[in-house]
Amino acid sequence: MRKIVQWGVSDVAGVALTILVGGGTFAFRVLAIVPRATVGICAAGNAPGWCVPRGWVLSGQYYGAFGWAALLVGLAAFFAGKRLLAGLAIGLGIAAVVNYNGTQGIIGAALGLAAWLSLLSGRPGWAR
Repeated sequence: MRKIVQWGVSDVAGVALTILVGGGTFAFRVLAIVPRATVGICAAGNAPGWCVPRGWVLSGQYYGAFGWAALLVGLAAFFAGKRLLAGLAIGLGIAAVVNYNGTQGIIGAALGLAAWLSLLSGRPGWAR
């Protein structure tokens, strides 16, 4: 009979990290990138300070940085078996999908989720 693994501090921190990264990216996109008015505001000569991270996010989206980051962290979580890395991989996967980098991002999120569920279920061969 298998022993049921209880959630620990690293699991709660992983969920918080997922919500912070994924939800934060979604909120930033809805507030700073999607509205059409932000294009004109950020194109002005005296643009506000939030236009700088907006430009970084758009450049990262164009070059696929969110997807590749999610994939790399997902691979690290899968092979290292770390719960915080798994939570970060899922959050980065959400950020990648929100920023249209879903091809690699969803794979990274799936690897992070597989690692996390394997750790929670106490699967043989996975660290606790």
